Amino acid sequence: MDIDFFKKEKVVKMKEKDKDAVSALNVIINKIMLASIEKRAKGETLVESDVLSLLQKTEKELIEEKSGYEKAGANYLDKVESLDNQIKTIKSYLPQLMTQEEIKAVILSLEDRSVPAVMKHFKTNYAGKCDMKTVNETLRQL
Repeated sequence: MDIDFFKKEKVVKMKEKDKDAVSALNVIINKIMLASIEKRAKGETLVESDVLSLLQKTEKELIEEKSGYEKAGANYLDKVESLDNQIKTIKSYLPQLMTQEEIKAVILSLEDRSVPAVMKHFKTNYAGKCDMKTVNETLRQL
């Protein structure tokens, strides 16, 4: 997934007149462009794990924003619904996250089960495919 993919998706959603999806895609496209510029300044290129990370971060931001509107009361029900639709749009581009059982199996297969080693292994090999908070919690339960 790159910026061109999301631009094509935006065009499709525009034709479908899905305003919430277009809003979500605009945010994603802008974040990818900014990240790409920052990476180029460092002499690096944007990779898929970076895009997945941006998608996850955007999803969390929208969830927090939605929570704020829910606390604000009934006056913002339309905004909450719009944010729900945007979150669904972003989730549709995210891969299915690993379950706690899958994470546990990977941890048990590792020789070095120290916290830094396990966290580094998951960041390197499973970036965007697992929630690091879940990895940490699972590791502490073992």
